[in-house]
Amino acid sequence: MMQQYLSIKADYPTMLVFYRMGDFYELFFEDAEKAARVLGITLTARGKSGDQPIKMAGVPFHSLDGYLAKLVKLGESCAICEQIGDPALSKGPVERKVVRVVTPGTLTDSDLLPEKAERPLLALCLLNQRKTVSAGLAWLSLASGNLRLMEFSGDARAVEARLNHELERIAPAEILRADCADMFENEAAHAHTQRVPEWHFDVVKGHGALLEQLGVATLTGFGADGMGAAFGAAGALLKYAQATQGRGLQHVRALACELENEYIGLDAATRRNLELTETIRGQESPTLFSLLDGCRTAMGSRLLRHWLHHPRRDQAVARSRHQSIEALLQADASHTLSSALAQVPDIERITTRVALLTARPRDLAALRDGIKVLPTVREQVARCFIPGDTSLLREIHEDLATPGECLDLLVRAVAEEPATMVRDGGVFARGFDAELDELRALSENAGQFLVELETRERARTGIANLRVEYNRVHGFYIEVTNGQADKVPDDYRRRQTLKNCERYITPELKAFEDKALSAQDRALAREKMLYDQLLGDLAPHIGCLQTIARALAQVDTLVALSSHALRHNWCAPVLSDAPCLTIVEGRHPVVENQIERFIANDCRLSNDRRLLLITGPNMGGKSTFMRQVALITLLAYVGSYVPAQSATIGPIDRIFTRIGASDDLANGRSTFMVEMTESAAILNGATEHSLVLMDEVGRGTSTFDGLALAWAIARHLIESSRSFTLFATHYFELTQLPESYPSAVNVHLSAVEHKDSIVFLHAVQDGPASQSYGLQVAQLAGVPPAVIKAARKHLARLEAQALDATPQLDLFAAPSADVQTEAEETAPAFVAPQDDGLRDALDAIDPDALTPREALERLYELKRLAA
Repeated sequence: MMQQYLSIKADYPTMLVFYRMGDFYELFFEDAEKAARVLGITLTARGKSGDQPIKMAGVPFHSLDGYLAKLVKLGESCAICEQIGDPALSKGPVERKVVRVVTPGTLTDSDLLPEKAERPLLALCLLNQRKTVSAGLAWLSLASGNLRLMEFSGDARAVEARLNHELERIAPAEILRADCADMFENEAAHAHTQRVPEWHFDVVKGHGALLEQLGVATLTGFGADGMGAAFGAAGALLKYAQATQGRGLQHVRALACELENEYIGLDAATRRNLELTETIRGQESPTLFSLLDGCRTAMGSRLLRHWLHHPRRDQAVARSRHQSIEALLQADASHTLSSALAQVPDIERITTRVALLTARPRDLAALRDGIKVLPTVREQVARCFIPGDTSLLREIHEDLATPGECLDLLVRAVAEEPATMVRDGGVFARGFDAELDELRALSENAGQFLVELETRERARTGIANLRVEYNRVHGFYIEVTNGQADKVPDDYRRRQTLKNCERYITPELKAFEDKALSAQDRALAREKMLYDQLLGDLAPHIGCLQTIARALAQVDTLVALSSHALRHNWCAPVLSDAPCLTIVEGRHPVVENQIERFIANDCRLSNDRRLLLITGPNMGGKSTFMRQVALITLLAYVGSYVPAQSATIGPIDRIFTRIGASDDLANGRSTFMVEMTESAAILNGATEHSLVLMDEVGRGTSTFDGLALAWAIARHLIESSRSFTLFATHYFELTQLPESYPSAVNVHLSAVEHKDSIVFLHAVQDGPASQSYGLQVAQLAGVPPAVIKAARKHLARLEAQALDATPQLDLFAAPSADVQTEAEETAPAFVAPQDDGLRDALDAIDPDALTPREALERLYELKRLAA
């Protein structure tokens, strides 16, 4: 048995091999040690191998999925080795074989997958061609069958930056790379990396694998002409996915090739700062996704998540969704559709499991019940468009046609409430298979047959106390006491002799026994055969079911967006071809749900008004205002209504954000280095169609360095990039920019000072702010009064001394004589105050602690000293 195990383990050296032994899956040697440590299961030892005890650990077969989920979450890959031979017929160890490989990127089981997110498998192929590098990406969501390709090239630095951006967007669960590849090793930060042989990435073989998988003669219809590295990635991807499933991928029937300009660019910092699907602290809510996710199906939730991360640049796509939402609201169909969709299972993933022959009986029952709901959903969708309409809802309506043959097969075959597993029996409905019904009848009606036989035999023999019974050792028998032995007929055959009675068998009872005892086993075997046949019969309907799943996901997402828009008074945005961004009474979609009263604000950007220089107090709402503008823009291109009274938005190609402060110690980057890296990405990538959010650039270094950088960055965005920019700062010197650059405009977040405290009005008003109210905010935060008092005194001293007139020295360059002379000529002359006691008297006064009478007395005293 250990020889068998070791030969199997040799084929899967890097994976944990779960080796089936009876009712347990066992792990041995290093696998056992690792599993015991990670899963918290008992580590034991039995027997020896090479004078060393064989370490082993095991889990019950019915608990396997829970342990697999934990291992996959940790990035481990597992090979499931099952007994495929019959123990009764095996002379040696039972034949075993790896029937399934579970890796982070090849999950299809609902127990192992997150319900509302995809976990794609991605292959990366890099081709080095002289001075340029070509990167080919192929990724597959095995649970849905969506296969996509992308290819780009350039110098090494540009390709690496683009690669990181794409990996952040795609968020793969597992990445395949050639075992000898050494370029761009930092993808491990994005997902678990699996090394496969380099020859798997052969471009020509990859092209052939795609043709074979899709069943076509050319890839021209998929827009894949001219690709190279992407074909290599696709070949490795398909080979790995097929190997893990142990069979072909018959549900992968289409290919999508993504282009660089297809989606609005959102880099990692932007996704994080806008909190699309995860908060900055890494929590699942409150986020834009958690706010909008009123979807009643898991398919709809996954599609909504995809839309949020992949807003299309094509305005026609967003407009079609806006029109669909409007139609749903006008027809008042959202509530009825939502109720119907709540009865729909995850048809997309069930279809995948049908294709991979891993669907369970209850998957098929859920699929049957879900298809029965289609007429109701289709009828409600039909209410939302007029005949001859070519809208998105019209396309959805056509795709929701009920597959009659598929439904008829499922209704006839699957029991109303089938067993969880095929091995438990009770999967098929009565009347579907005559032989199965007969076998079930034999097993279920055994008791009635025995009662009838006993009655007949008593009448035939005249033995009143004759009994027909059963035990596991001797099977069925007729028991007659010794006093009645002379009445026993000739056709009785003695089976067992006891002290007071004899037990017999008759030909009729023997025939029944053979049938009854084997009926249950034969029924289970028959169900297993019928189930495999049923999955095969459903294969021709896979494409139709995938189309239905996509249509249901779209209508579910649109219903969720329309319902949210109605509840929260959102409006339909207008997408314009002219460069503009005009928002009237815009609100932050998430924050407005977290507080009692949200202050709505306007934002107006146009061709001659491209940069808003935003000043105002800390806690005044600058970052919230900036984020809400970005989120409203994003929502408009996603196809959703937006939280505003009105919104008109022009072409947008990318959204950049430089918000917040955080370091990256693991990669040796300080807070200021992270800030400058993000700023560099914006300056190098922003165009006149980009939306840029810059929040307090330059604060991570000295005052003058930071001010100089902020000024230069703002000027570059105005002159070179010409992006729509929201630029928040506490450097009041920057408020002079509009004097030199008319396309820059000052606005500020208002606040009112009351005594020593501050009231934030959160309203955006024209013009620069007068001050930052930093001390008041510190007081609100609970900084001790003594510290606030000291800060206030020091602030007054700094303002009096006009510290900004003092030049900042460069530590690395000696000043020239000319510079020294100029500094001496321009430096203000400070005259030491006379030592007349006035300064000491002023320092001794604490204005916050004086009563009105004491203040008046101190004023007379100061007047006397100054006289």
